[in-house]
Amino acid sequence: MEKNGSPQGDKKTPQTSPEAPFTTFIQLDGNSSLPSQFRVPGTFTITRLQSPAGLPDRITKISPVPALLVSISLKSLPSSSYQVWTSDKLIPTSIVHPFRSNVIDFDSQPSCWTGGAFDYVHYSVPRKGLDDIAEDLGVGRVSDYRLVVLEDDLVVAQITKSILPFLGQNDRLSVLALDQFSLILGAHLLQRYGVLQKTARPSKGGLAPWQKRRASELLHENMHGRIRLSDIARECGLSVSHFARAFKSSFGASAHHWLIQHRIDHAKELLSQTGMSLIDIAIQSGFNDQAAFTRTFHQLVGVSPGRWRRHRTTRHFPA
Repeated sequence: MEKNGSPQGDKKTPQTSPEAPFTTFIQLDGNSSLPSQFRVPGTFTITRLQSPAGLPDRITKISPVPALLVSISLKSLPSSSYQVWTSDKLIPTSIVHPFRSNVIDFDSQPSCWTGGAFDYVHYSVPRKGLDDIAEDLGVGRVSDYRLVVLEDDLVVAQITKSILPFLGQNDRLSVLALDQFSLILGAHLLQRYGVLQKTARPSKGGLAPWQKRRASELLHENMHGRIRLSDIARECGLSVSHFARAFKSSFGASAHHWLIQHRIDHAKELLSQTGMSLIDIAIQSGFNDQAAFTRTFHQLVGVSPGRWRRHRTTRHFPA
């Protein structure tokens, strides 16, 4: 099982919340199974669950806090091999096509049974985070969410595809990236499935100069992303959802993407001004390893860091 650990604080960092988001990757074999009651933590989590043989018995999913369960199948299942219940009532289902979504409130104690090989991604989305987003959008607290099973939701499908490469890999998402991801997913769930009372009125203002300065300081001090979005928002005196929108309005990118660009800019300085090895530059620039650094650098710059360094050296110090 793979799990993102909670961030470790330092002297310069505000104390992080114990309710940090994380990911897990559970791979069952033919001899292993899940408990009949599968309990999730009371925070935003992403769980990828695979099995080559299905589930021998029905399992019920339980959350210690009010939350939504969002489940996405990554592969097809025949209708005879899939059943889902809410409030102990069997929901009619058909063939499970890849990337079809279920959105179910944990209050209904959802349970399921799968009779064949499966591969699912499950999101546990606390209602507290959804309420905060709703308040920032001006819609107030949402009392209910529509129940959907095998929904063709292109947004959930696309963001799930974007996160799959990071589940169970060494190059895991930081808590900052997971915070940003939870806001994107939460806003979509709210707008598509929430029973809204009035039209949303999102704030369009950016950060004040002192807030921009404080946010950039905290991100610079935590280049590895080991800081919660809520920590930065609190330092700026804003809610998480309001801060995320204001940051993007001020900087033109989310806090996570701004930090990635900052890492690359810092790496460029080290590449051009020092003789450090690529692995040392990767670590000092906030990447988990050289492979993650090389991949991200190539995506943003268009060439590998080694080639970029050689080009700079040749240009500035011709033979």
